[in-house]
Amino acid sequence: MNKLQLQNGLRVILEKIPTCRSVSFGIWVKTGSRNENVTNNGISHFIEHMLFKGTARFTAKEIAETFDGIGGNVNAFTSKEYTCYYAKVLDEHLPIAVDVLADMFFHSLMDPAELEKERNVILEEISMYDDTPDDLVHDLIARAAYQDHPLAYSILGTQANLEAMNSDTLREYMKGHYRIDNTVIALAGNIDDSVVELLEKHFGSFSNAGSEQAVAEPLYSSESIFHKKDTEQNHICLALPGCSLSDPLLYPMILLNNVIGGGMSSRLFQEIREKRGLAYSVYSYHTAHLDSGMFTIYMGTAPKQTSEVLDVTMELLRGLADHSLSEPELKKGKEQLKGSFILSLESTSSRMNRLGKNELMLGKHYTMDEILHRIDAVTLDDLKELAGKLFSHAFSLSMVGKSDQAIQSFRRDPLVL
Repeated sequence: MNKLQLQNGLRVILEKIPTCRSVSFGIWVKTGSRNENVTNNGISHFIEHMLFKGTARFTAKEIAETFDGIGGNVNAFTSKEYTCYYAKVLDEHLPIAVDVLADMFFHSLMDPAELEKERNVILEEISMYDDTPDDLVHDLIARAAYQDHPLAYSILGTQANLEAMNSDTLREYMKGHYRIDNTVIALAGNIDDSVVELLEKHFGSFSNAGSEQAVAEPLYSSESIFHKKDTEQNHICLALPGCSLSDPLLYPMILLNNVIGGGMSSRLFQEIREKRGLAYSVYSYHTAHLDSGMFTIYMGTAPKQTSEVLDVTMELLRGLADHSLSEPELKKGKEQLKGSFILSLESTSSRMNRLGKNELMLGKHYTMDEILHRIDAVTLDDLKELAGKLFSHAFSLSMVGKSDQAIQSFRRDPLVL
């Protein structure tokens, strides 16, 4: 891994992998729904869409045809804290990918007619999301946990906000957030030193500078939200405050999540689905933000089984709170995590994503050996300490279903006092 700066100060992270023939290239911008406010929520995602809708040199169709014509992939995504535009191509086609993505990044037209069409596309995306209860419930748990904080905002935004935005609104937001200090270029694959000259050519004129904009740390709120919807199942999320990206307990948190609901051998999956047959889908996940985190459990089950599923879940968590993990479980969890990490390194896309995110959010990187060491260094005492912190909070809860009867008497008290 090599870290450098272009002459204008733009950060570039490179990882040369001469044994492959592909290159993954990404432009990472430190702005997402967390950087928005109640009136412009959804603008980061709207901008992401509009950058694909044409420049002075390329129409939207020509952008798609260019990447199809070289057998490459181009896409983008917006998260709570960053936006990424990326492509994966054969090494010989990297100059084409950099040329087109740079043109999109700097010279998108934001054509009003295209904006109207794309606004409607996103409104349809919101409608589709609202019609999918097992997606909607995850947005609701963020609101239950973070209340009015921007981390509770939907990445897609709201219909009212989107209808009020125009080309000038989007350009003004880009001027304030698409800055040199807020942007990282990441590449992984079969590259050589000539890539620096290529990047200087296309990004060397980037001059929109600024300073880091402070974000408010969230206060965790253990609220409950019920959304009434005509569904066959109850869709439920339980959440607790987790670990930030820089928290020393992050790796214990990842291990604990894997044991609770991170796979088919996890306690939740085995007990609720395999042993009792109470749910088709039940799992847990951990989301780490810059200064906070959230551990979430999801379950979808029939209304008549909801109380039992919740009781079984709390019983499993209470067992972890009281007794933590066993040594065999810890060992298995470590091997699972190490295997998943090492296998991901076989993909240039995964490597590029890791480089871009680490530089953008943390400004530092760990080697493979350092990461494996950090996993191996997790002890049962670390997990006990984590459980003490994790389960000392009352649970946040969200539910989508026909009736909230099953959760009216459900106690969300801390498991550790």
